[in-house]
Amino acid sequence: MITTGFIKNTTFTSKVITKLSSSSYTPVVEFARYIFFTRFAFRICKKREDPYLWNAIIKSYSHGLEPKQALIVFCLMLETGVFVDKFSFSLVLKACSRLGLVKEGMQIHGLLRKLELGSDLFLQNCLIGLYLKCGCLEFARRLFDKMPMRDSVSFNSMIGGYVKCGKIDSARELFDCMPTKEKNLISWNSMISGYAQLRDGLESAWELFEKMPERDLISWNSMIDGCVKCAKMDDAWALFDRMPKRDVVSWANMIDGYAKLGRVDVARALFDKTPERDVVACNAMIGGYVQNGYCKEAIEIFHDMQCESDLCPNDASLLIVLSAIAQLGHIDKGIAIHCYLAKNEFPLNGKHGVALIDMYSKCGSIEDAISVFEDIEGKNVDHWNAMINGLAIHGLGELAFNLLMEMERLSIEPDDITFIGVLNACAHAGLVKEGLLCFELMRRIHKVEPKLQHYGCMVDILGRAGHIEEARNFIEDMPIEPNDVIWRSLLSACNNHDDLNVGEPVAERLIGMDSNNSSSYVLLSNMFAGHSMWNDVRRVRMMMKEKNVKKIPGCSWIELEGIVHEFFVQDKSHLQVGEIYSTLDILGTPNSLVTPCS
Repeated sequence: MITTGFIKNTTFTSKVITKLSSSSYTPVVEFARYIFFTRFAFRICKKREDPYLWNAIIKSYSHGLEPKQALIVFCLMLETGVFVDKFSFSLVLKACSRLGLVKEGMQIHGLLRKLELGSDLFLQNCLIGLYLKCGCLEFARRLFDKMPMRDSVSFNSMIGGYVKCGKIDSARELFDCMPTKEKNLISWNSMISGYAQLRDGLESAWELFEKMPERDLISWNSMIDGCVKCAKMDDAWALFDRMPKRDVVSWANMIDGYAKLGRVDVARALFDKTPERDVVACNAMIGGYVQNGYCKEAIEIFHDMQCESDLCPNDASLLIVLSAIAQLGHIDKGIAIHCYLAKNEFPLNGKHGVALIDMYSKCGSIEDAISVFEDIEGKNVDHWNAMINGLAIHGLGELAFNLLMEMERLSIEPDDITFIGVLNACAHAGLVKEGLLCFELMRRIHKVEPKLQHYGCMVDILGRAGHIEEARNFIEDMPIEPNDVIWRSLLSACNNHDDLNVGEPVAERLIGMDSNNSSSYVLLSNMFAGHSMWNDVRRVRMMMKEKNVKKIPGCSWIELEGIVHEFFVQDKSHLQVGEIYSTLDILGTPNSLVTPCS
């Protein structure tokens, strides 16, 4: 076109710009913009000339990777006297919505009020959408109330905005006064979805669902989702069975619902029957397995998803499988996921980085966890919390406390989870002074109200260090009611430090709170045995027998060449049990020490 001179032909060049600016390939779009700005942007325009080329360029920005540039091009139009139409305004408002630029959006709103276009229904709906996207619900409602004309888009936007903000009563008020002819599937589905999200809203959702003149997949799926959230799986199944058509969301909702109730077998049967599995369905099954402790099966589904189904895992898939790997301690699989994240350029300054730090810590490689932590740029409080908790797991209390001091130095505001991690680390490392300082920092400097977990950590810190009386006084002075975990922490300390005077009444209190928990009986029995009080030992064991309380056996895990071996006390189920006990005899290790007994 350049060599033949056709580039000067406005019609041809306009077609090239229009076609290329809508491409999904970024360099092509950039080339379209280049032609526009070098050939068209600065020529003299006729009065009220159709700005469709300008709009095409603005759209390439507002719907693309650089929405802020749409605002700059729009300002250039105004400065050079180019005529702007309602599409120009709608596109720049779209850019403001995507970026949350409420101030700039209000300026455009002000400009619209000075023009004939100000009362255009389409643009007013765009403005409502902008205000709702920016969280300015009151501005949107004010504009809605002043509109001379409204259509279904106006009503649906406001109803959707109220639903997203949890103001279901305001949404219902608008829905009820909405003209019948304007109500469509979007209106009904918004209301059903809103009610279905509320704990006590399912009945109202049913009422609307039954009244609907017509239903689509979203209607059915919203109702199933509501039933799943309320754990009403019989109702969910009845809906699922009645559906005229199902999609992958329908199947995923049912899988998720049964998994949350612990019915993993039913969830898996549904998963196997799902006609076209996608990442959402796989995530539901993987998440269900992890929630119920079937981490090995979760990893198998993830592997099948990658190898057999040819599906690309999304953010949720990777986070769930990293959690499963952390629970199993399969560090080789964790390293493979880390390599996958690096290869596919997943940023680690969000949840993936947090999950990796957590995984490496729980798999025993604190060095790798520290390496990941140090390499992350723009760390947020979640990264610091994951690292502090990792150090706590490994008993590195001083390093965890130093990280808190580093947060103070960098002015990174810690949250309640940060302090739980540091206090827990101090407890495991016996850092009483640092633990007390951390507790005071939390309350006095950061104004974080202590929760049960914080008080529990403090009791653990004092108890492990042998300050039994101080720990008991601390519990008695708590402004909130201590739970069984806190009392059990004190009882454990009494057992470790041979303090029967405090331990016996604490144990009796715990047995009164939860008579089916074996640990209270075991700890009390151990304390009596330590003082050769054998009658009391027999009395405690008789109590357990009468109440049919059974002690959960201790368990040890070890990973060897990618296989996790599990051993219980006096366990002889392993295929190589003969070799194991033979080796222990050679080492001179008593068989009773093979696994933990408490």
